[in-house]
Amino acid sequence: MPVITLTTEWKPDDFYYGIIKGKLCSMAPGVVIIDNASSLPVFNIAHASFIVRNTYMNYPEGSVHIICVHSEGGKGKGFLAVKAKGHFFIGTDNGIFNLILNSDPESIVRLEDNGSNDELEIFANAATGLISGKKPEELGTPLKDIAERVPLRATIDKDVITGSIIFIDSYGNAISNITREIFYRVFEGRRFLILIQSNKNHTDHICTRYSDEPVGELLARFNSLDLLEMSINGENASELLGLSIGSVVRVDLVTKKSPEDKLF
Repeated sequence: MPVITLTTEWKPDDFYYGIIKGKLCSMAPGVVIIDNASSLPVFNIAHASFIVRNTYMNYPEGSVHIICVHSEGGKGKGFLAVKAKGHFFIGTDNGIFNLILNSDPESIVRLEDNGSNDELEIFANAATGLISGKKPEELGTPLKDIAERVPLRATIDKDVITGSIIFIDSYGNAISNITREIFYRVFEGRRFLILIQSNKNHTDHICTRYSDEPVGELLARFNSLDLLEMSINGENASELLGLSIGSVVRVDLVTKKSPEDKLF
């Protein structure tokens, strides 16, 4: 059964939840509404896109995903309904759809506001319309393009991969934009050193589990998203190492005699 999900920058006790959930329940009694994620960093489109991109495919096809992050319209930012990969996405044309999908949508519609400036009402109308079986084209004006933002990608240069931390989870694990595919394309069968933030924090192997290393030891592993993750077994790596979004992760071919040789 298709559902409506909410991904927002609102705190759990914010009144906006009551407004949009009340509207959805009134317009589509019995609709299943799921809080996909809340309390996201305010106005942080990159963070929100990471959440939606890595969660939406777990919901049934036909589900509608409402995104309320930096969602105020105006100044050329319209409200859109986007269909892609068997799902519908509703939000503001601020570049987030491009970051979520990283591909061309099947359809893009600018939602009719019917004289309302209330984005929550517009989003609720569109979501319940789609859940009831309406086609996106019935909800507004078809468009060809959406606003674009360029995702931050890891780079390869002369046997070196340079990436960045793009997400820090609830345990302080620092997730990078270095994919398993890129890593092994460069370092399959070769010696390497993974460094984070400075040449003082490093490891020379990939773990499968956190428990593969003693408590308190730095480790690198590929998580369920196939992204290279830097962690400390039993500790909060981001706090202990002073990591934040944008912190540098580097993978270097080992040609030097010791880790103390300058790699950064």
